[in-house]
Amino acid sequence: MSYVGVPHGVELDGAKLFYTHVHLHGGPAPVRRYLPQLIELVQSGRINPGKVFDLKLPLEQVADGYRAMDERRAIKTLLRP
Repeated sequence: MSYVGVPHGVELDGAKLFYTHVHLHGGPAPVRRYLPQLIELVQSGRINPGKVFDLKLPLEQVADGYRAMDERRAIKTLLRP
C-alpha cells in the first residue's frame, strides 16, 4: 500500500499490517516545488490540464466539488471565478 501526502487523523494497526504481509510506503507530495512552473505552462497554453478535470464548478460551489471527489463522482474539480 502506498500513499502520497500527509495523512491526517489516520490510525493503522501495525500488527495487522505485519501479519498480513502488507507493506506500507509513503512520502511527501512536493507540490509547491512544481506549482509555479506548472501554472506558467497552463497559462501559456503549453500544457492542457483539462484531461484531469472532469467536473467544472463556480468557486462558490467549492464544497460541492470536494464532496464529489470524496464520493468518487469526480476525479478532479476545476473551480472557476
